[in-house]
Amino acid sequence: MEFFTISLLNGLSYGLLLFMLSSGLTLIFSMMGVLNFAHASFYMLGAYFGFTLSQWIGFAPALLLAPLAVGLLGAAFERTCLRRVHQFGHVPELLITFGLSYLVIEVVQLVWGRLALDYRRPAYLDFPLFHVFGTQFPAYRTFMMLVALAMLGALYLLITRTRIGLVIQAALTHPEAVEALGHNVPLVFTSVFGGGCALAALAGVVGGPQFVTEPSMAITLGPIIFVVVVVGGMGSLPGAFIASILIGLMDAFAVGSDGSVADLARWLGGDVGPGTFGWTLLKVKISQTAAILPYLLLVLVLIFRPKGLLGTREG
Repeated sequence: MEFFTISLLNGLSYGLLLFMLSSGLTLIFSMMGVLNFAHASFYMLGAYFGFTLSQWIGFAPALLLAPLAVGLLGAAFERTCLRRVHQFGHVPELLITFGLSYLVIEVVQLVWGRLALDYRRPAYLDFPLFHVFGTQFPAYRTFMMLVALAMLGALYLLITRTRIGLVIQAALTHPEAVEALGHNVPLVFTSVFGGGCALAALAGVVGGPQFVTEPSMAITLGPIIFVVVVVGGMGSLPGAFIASILIGLMDAFAVGSDGSVADLARWLGGDVGPGTFGWTLLKVKISQTAAILPYLLLVLVLIFRPKGLLGTREG
């Protein structure tokens, strides 16, 4: 029971962090049709900006200012670079964002160095919130979950209950009509791209103290983001939320398990033993397979439901 409860809480907190990170990419794709390969780089910038600002003015102001700064950088990139190649199709967009991701890594290494930063949780959140069967659950993980849920609620209200959200949705399907009504459609797209980058940066500020803040963090999480977006369904925020939670739980339960694949097969009713075909593979610990489970899920979803769990857009 202790293993189940702790793994469930850890999986939910990690899954909600993935949603914070993937929601911006989903928003950008659903509104603009752009797959931003540099999205994880904005997450990394959020962590580094959050670290620097927290040293100067504290963690709470950094939680607001770092995403704002990264969002402005994202908007400037869309205005000066991405917009110029948008008319040429998806391939130039992918290439320019792919190049930006490497540029950001080099800049980060020049400014902050190649070593991991000592980005710590704020003292007022660095304590065990409660105990589960004798195991402590940190308050900071609960804080991460609350920030993610608050962001989800704010996004839902913005898109479905405000005039800005209505303009954004209309600009996606009927840009000419929106422009005829006097709205600046290019400015809408710039704002959407900057907002998506700001959401990634928010995940970086919150996730930086919990995970390692170093120059390869974007490369580590980047592929997982795209797995979440594809599994959930391209452009679907509810799908991204479900996929994030699912992948977070899979990772937490797999990492915490000390059994092998053979044990899992036996639990499912299979008759496996030392003479079984592929016994060497079956002896692998489940915890060792945690890194490949999201990609296995991706393959299964692409085989049986190519549009994703809740996806409706072809891409």
